[in-house]
Amino acid sequence: MSLMKTLAKVAIGVAVAKGASAMMNNRAGGGGSAGLGGLLGGLQGGGAGGGGIQNMLGGIMGGAGGAGGLGGLLEGLGGAQGGGLQNMLGGLAAGGGAAGLMGALGGRAQQRPADNGASFGQVLNSQFTETLEPEIEPTADQEAAAALMLRAMIQAAKSDGQLDKGEEEKLMSQLGGDIDADEAAFLRTEMAKPVDVNALVADVPQGLGPQVYAMSLLAIDLDNQAEAQYLHSLAQGLGMEAASVNDIHAQLGVPSLYT
Repeated sequence: MSLMKTLAKVAIGVAVAKGASAMMNNRAGGGGSAGLGGLLGGLQGGGAGGGGIQNMLGGIMGGAGGAGGLGGLLEGLGGAQGGGLQNMLGGLAAGGGAAGLMGALGGRAQQRPADNGASFGQVLNSQFTETLEPEIEPTADQEAAAALMLRAMIQAAKSDGQLDKGEEEKLMSQLGGDIDADEAAFLRTEMAKPVDVNALVADVPQGLGPQVYAMSLLAIDLDNQAEAQYLHSLAQGLGMEAASVNDIHAQLGVPSLYT
């Protein structure tokens, strides 16, 4: 598999674990809002259950024809339009923080193609099930970005101190039999680490903050003070303004962090 595929599976797993219906209800009456929250809102009344809702979420998160969906949302954050996000990933796999993450995978990421002719968002969207696009093999830099976003999601999920062994196993089971031993070990290592927002921030390249913040937000419910404080610390560490933070919350259909 790949960390990009793992990221897609974890995103769906988190959405299912948080409750797709709850996410939809957050957008009820929102009327055509953009982003993942609005897209999930369009599933209201879809009548799918069990694996069906997971396939539906995969299709919606992946957008249509490689556009929109979660990948499109990430491409559009922080002014990363017109290939801006992809340009920010140049050399990421060789960077200090990412190199440590990729080292856990035995250097396999370095064997990825140098160029695949696709943006990060397009590659991510292609990894979801029930999409119209064939799966695109990620580059080493795209794999490094996926590793960073997975790390951000895991840190955020632990920010309220409630990611117990049962929840960890539930998340791992969502990945199915596709994940290999190195990738499973990578996830378990990240889940075992203490929450350290400063260490995470130190490894986020300039300009990639909004995307890392969005994936962190996707991983939590934002229903207690510990989670709100974690997001505040993350936003401050990434140098994000309150208006930009609240805009991401609006796009994902969750309450604003700042008033």
